[in-house]
Amino acid sequence: MLQRNVAPKNPENLAEALGLTAAEAEEWQVQHALLKKLRQVVEADSLTHAEVARRSKSSRTRVTAILNGNLDGVSTDLLIRLLSSIGYRVRVSVSRIRPAA
Repeated sequence: MLQRNVAPKNPENLAEALGLTAAEAEEWQVQHALLKKLRQVVEADSLTHAEVARRSKSSRTRVTAILNGNLDGVSTDLLIRLLSSIGYRVRVSVSRIRPAA
């Protein structure tokens, strides 16, 4: 089997290379934006994984996995709950990407 190296230039190219649908790509981008912010907040506020877990009523193991980038089986609402539990509000913005048919 011939393998091809792909160097995506943006999230859309990466999603295409991974074979994601447009909806899956959007969800993936939202989750990774939330993860990036969660990591920034945990570091800036000097929070331990155990403290985040305690505040969010989740396990330390799960919080550690998430902060290490493992989002398998992690919902967007869990990421929002983690941010909320450590004192941050998530705001959602929706915009049209192309004219409706």
